[in-house]
Amino acid sequence: MAQLDAAPAKTRKETNLIDMSTAAAAAPPEEETAADEVATEPADREISLALLTCLAFVVGIVAGLGAIFFKFLIAVISNFAFYGEISTHYDPNAFGPPSPLGPLIIAVPVIGGLIVVFLVRRFAPEAKGHGVPEVMYAIYHQSGNVRGIVAVVKSLASAISIGTGASIGREGPIIQIGSSFGSTFARKLRLIRPQKIILLSAGAGAGIAATFNTPLGGVLFASEVLLPEISTRSFLPVVVATATSTYGYRLAMGAESAFSVPFLNGMATTHTVDGTEIVLSALIGVVLGVAAWAFVKLLAYMEDLFEAMPFSPYIQSIIGMAAVGLGGYLFLLTTGHYQILGVGYSTIQYIIDCCRSGTSLSVMLLVALFFGKLLATCVSLGAGSSGGIFSPSLFMGAAMGAAIASAANLFVPGLDASVPTYAMIGMAAMVGASTSAAMTAIVMIFEMTRDYNMILPLTLACALALGVRRALITSDVYTIKLRNRGTPIPTDRTTNMFLVQPVTEVVNRNFKVLPQEMSVSDAIKEIDPETTKVLVSDGQRLAGFVRFGTIRYRLEKVASQALGELSSNEFIIATERSNLNDVITRMNRRGRAYAIVIKGNRGVPRPDEVVGIIDREEIAQAVIRNHYG
Repeated sequence: MAQLDAAPAKTRKETNLIDMSTAAAAAPPEEETAADEVATEPADREISLALLTCLAFVVGIVAGLGAIFFKFLIAVISNFAFYGEISTHYDPNAFGPPSPLGPLIIAVPVIGGLIVVFLVRRFAPEAKGHGVPEVMYAIYHQSGNVRGIVAVVKSLASAISIGTGASIGREGPIIQIGSSFGSTFARKLRLIRPQKIILLSAGAGAGIAATFNTPLGGVLFASEVLLPEISTRSFLPVVVATATSTYGYRLAMGAESAFSVPFLNGMATTHTVDGTEIVLSALIGVVLGVAAWAFVKLLAYMEDLFEAMPFSPYIQSIIGMAAVGLGGYLFLLTTGHYQILGVGYSTIQYIIDCCRSGTSLSVMLLVALFFGKLLATCVSLGAGSSGGIFSPSLFMGAAMGAAIASAANLFVPGLDASVPTYAMIGMAAMVGASTSAAMTAIVMIFEMTRDYNMILPLTLACALALGVRRALITSDVYTIKLRNRGTPIPTDRTTNMFLVQPVTEVVNRNFKVLPQEMSVSDAIKEIDPETTKVLVSDGQRLAGFVRFGTIRYRLEKVASQALGELSSNEFIIATERSNLNDVITRMNRRGRAYAIVIKGNRGVPRPDEVVGIIDREEIAQAVIRNHYG
């Protein structure tokens, strides 16, 4: 929604800047006058939906290229850090051989963490952490402004974090990189705030779409998590950006999804989902709802714990990343792989492949993987690493979903539940519950599996997981950081129905038109200054308005002055056919905080044509009635 400046309008006596003619100020909605363009610097501009969509196409190209560059950057850093090689070969879905460094591998995340802390503190503090909260903060508290330097620092810092073993995901950086470019692009073109936010969200959605090769998932992520409102003007540019980034990524890297998941056949096409499968999916949803709650709470606790340490950020990073490196080395000694280090795609693929081939993974190992990743991710982010939480959520969901299905097969003879299927259901449930993006999670897993028969149990598990987490804690992994920082965003972003109200339902009809020659003292005898709006007329047409509230404390000084001397012509004219959204948009665009509603559509409105007034109070009341009435 366009933001309305709540500062009081200046009177003619208080400023010499207002020299517009009354007719110009009272121009009807269809007319724009030169007087409206008076400004000390160029005003922000609104472009057509077609042009905005073309700009989103450019943003999508950049986001796709960014995802490709970021993947290769991680490969170079990872190969050098673990094996001492300079190579771009990197398969995140396959385990690499143990590093020749042996136990010294524990120091690799520590060194990477120190470099990241330096980059973040020196160049872009916004690049710290998992990135999405900073993007949400920019949308709701910084008019959609994300600094361009953030994309550079975030990509480098996150690549170093992931490449040296921090237990985080690569989608968070891509989201912040795409949003940074979209925001910077919009600022350079001086676009209005809503369109700036649309391009920012398009860049973020395009980034996550390219990362997982899931275009619909990228669209839904931008819609569920970032966009304050969903309409044609916002949805179409986001779709174009995500489709473009995904297509470009597929041309360069192939059409495979983030994980190799052939048609699972866990629920055959001729088989209707039965009660057992529903119960098992519901159980996974409930358990992962609790797991998501634990993730949200532990992540917030670790971030607060490290910040409260009486050490410098560098010492904090050493403590945290040494613990992560040690955890990875212990998994190497016990399972043969580092498991919890890095993005974790290889472990997710390992769980899916082993279960699909009939190889049994112990329930204890799967539970250990869940808790190991949970602790490693929270410690990594708390210690100052730069990366995302989407991939760790997928990891934890896959491990716990597979553990529950494996346990069910052990305790219920003849059940033969498809462990890979429930691992994928667990992935969606954990992501949906921890991020509050349930539709995104459902669609992304569906795009990965192409298995329509999973939709029913998948949806049930996600809905229950999100419901359980919301019952335990309102905030998710994205919003809890902002809430604890004192900069919360709306928990529920509902449609602003008050915007479609006709102005006739909102206007204040308690007004009085008085001649501009009348003195203030005489006017007070005719009206109640506390409740009555005052318009000023020169006899033939409206000349302005007077806010008696702004002169209440200096009435003695202005009592003898004429109303015309104190009136302001900083208003717009609206017709009875207008809705509140049109009025607020025009008020914001022209820098006005007052609207006069008239009958018909005359160029120079007469006093007898006035229907009512819309001031800040009327807009506030409309908002309150929409949400609480």
